[in-house]
Amino acid sequence: MLCLPKIALRSVAFLVVTGCVYASLPAQVRTQSGLVEGASSADGNVRVFKGIPFAEPPVGKLRWQAPQPVASWQGVRKASEFGARCMQAPIYSDMIFRDPGPSEDCLYLNVWTPAESANEDLPVMVWIYGGGFGAGASSEPRQDGSKLAEKGVVVVSMNYRLGVFGFLAHPELTRESPQHASGNYGLLDQAAALDWVHKNIAAFGGNPEGITIFGESAGSISVSAQMASPLSKNLIRRAIGESGSMFMLTFPTLSLDAGEQQGSRFATAVGAADLAALRAMPAQKLLDAAQQQRSKFRFWPIVDGYFFPEDPKQIYAAGKQAHTALLAGWNTDEQAAAGFFTKDQPQTIENYRARMKALYGDHADEILKLYPAANANDIHDSAGALAGDRFIAYSTWKWIELQSQTGDSSVYRYHFEQAPPQPAGKPSRGAYHSADIEYVFETLDSKNYPWTEADRKLSDMISSYWTNFAKHGDPNGAGLPQWPRYAQKDGYRLMHLVEDTGQQPHAAADTVRARYELLDRLSEEKTTASATNPANR
Repeated sequence: MLCLPKIALRSVAFLVVTGCVYASLPAQVRTQSGLVEGASSADGNVRVFKGIPFAEPPVGKLRWQAPQPVASWQGVRKASEFGARCMQAPIYSDMIFRDPGPSEDCLYLNVWTPAESANEDLPVMVWIYGGGFGAGASSEPRQDGSKLAEKGVVVVSMNYRLGVFGFLAHPELTRESPQHASGNYGLLDQAAALDWVHKNIAAFGGNPEGITIFGESAGSISVSAQMASPLSKNLIRRAIGESGSMFMLTFPTLSLDAGEQQGSRFATAVGAADLAALRAMPAQKLLDAAQQQRSKFRFWPIVDGYFFPEDPKQIYAAGKQAHTALLAGWNTDEQAAAGFFTKDQPQTIENYRARMKALYGDHADEILKLYPAANANDIHDSAGALAGDRFIAYSTWKWIELQSQTGDSSVYRYHFEQAPPQPAGKPSRGAYHSADIEYVFETLDSKNYPWTEADRKLSDMISSYWTNFAKHGDPNGAGLPQWPRYAQKDGYRLMHLVEDTGQQPHAAADTVRARYELLDRLSEEKTTASATNPANR
C-alpha cells in the first residue's frame, strides 16, 4: 500500500517520509528495445516516461503500412519529453498540446507509474484519445495520467495515425499487403501499442495480464474496435468507453471495396496517378490536399478483412468480441439543438417537423412522440436530445446492449450530467461532448475555469470509479455511491454522474430506453432494405 504523500529525493533511489521508506522504481527502465530514462512527477508520487517509440516511424515506404517493430537502440534514451503528434490540421480549438508539433514520425507512447518496484503487477490503463480520427494526441494536459496513477494504476497513452495518413484504403495498398487489406492503419497503431504494453509494462511495475483500455469519442469508438479485432481482443482485460462506438448511425462503416473506391477517387482528386505518387507527396502537402477535399472524403475505420474480419456488428452479435467487463456511457449534451437542423435553418416547430419528415419519412410521427415539440423550449430540448442520440449516444447504447447480451461479462452504464463552469461572460454549454475528460483524469486545472468544490468532489469520485474498475472489474469501492450492474431484471439501471445543489451521483432505472429501441429498429429496417435493394448488390 502506498504511504502518501511522498517526498522525492533525486540524489538517491529511495523516497523517505517520516515513518515510511520507499524503494522507488529506478529512473531507468529496460524495454525490449533498450533503456529509457524517465523523471519524477512534480510531487514525486509518480515516475513518468514520455515519448517512448513503440513502432518504427511510418515514413517513406512505411507510409500506409502496418506499424513495424521499433529498432533497438544503444545506451539510454531520454524519455522526458512527449513525442511529436501525428499529422493533423488544427481542427479543434480546445486541443492544447505539449509536444514538438505534427510529424509523420509520431508513433510514441507515455507511461505514468506509481510502482515502487518492477514486481508490483499493478493494473494498467491504456488511454486512446478522441478527435474524430482526424486530430488529437497523447500530450494534452487534460489527459495527463499522473492523478490516475496516484490511485494505484499504471497509465499509458499512445499516438496513432490520423486522417488520410491513418485511414486511407486503396487498391494498390491492398495488393501489396500480405493480409490483402488496407485502410485501418490508425487502429493497427493502437493494436501495436497494446502489444508493446503487454510485452514491456511489467518492467514499469504493471501487470501485462491486467490491461484496461479506455477512451473518449473516437477513442471510445476505438475501444469498441479493439475489443472486436482478433489482433488485440486477447490483450484486453477490461474496457471503458466514453461517448462512442463502432455502431454509428451517421457514419456507417464502409466495406474494403467501398474504402478502396474512395481512396482511388481521392488520389485522382489530388493529382496522384498511383500509390507511388501518393507516397512521394510531402506530408504537409498531402495533409493540405486532404483538408481541401474534406467535404468529399471521410477517412474512417473500414471493414478491411484483417483488423476487422467482418463487420463489427456481426462480430458482437456472434459473441466473437473480447468477453471483458465493460463500463460505458455518454454525456447529457453531446450535441446542441442546432446540430439537428440544416445550416442556418431557423429552429421553429415547422422546421423541426419538416426535418423529422426529411430524415424519417413515414416514421416521423413515431419519432416525434419520443422527441416531442409543442413550443420553443421543447424544440431546444428535443432537438438537442435527438441530435446527441444520432451523433453518439445511440451507438454507445448499442455497444452496451450487445456486450451485455453476448459478451459474457459484467456491464456498467453511466450518464455524465455535470455542466463544467464556463469563464465569466460565457453561457453554459451543459454537459457537452468531451466535458468528462478532465473529471476522469482529475485534471480540472488544465483549464482556467471557475471550478467549484462540487466539481472537484465529482472528479475524485469518477477517477475512483474508473480505477476501481481497472483493478477489480467493478467500479464500486469504499465511500462511493453504489453502482449496480446494467441488467434487464433491474430496469437497466445506470449511474447518473452529477454533483451539484441537491444532486449527487445516484443509480436509477433507464427512463428513455424507448428512444434507443426505436432508433435501433429503424436502423435495422434501413440496413435490411439496403441489403435487399438490387441497386446495392
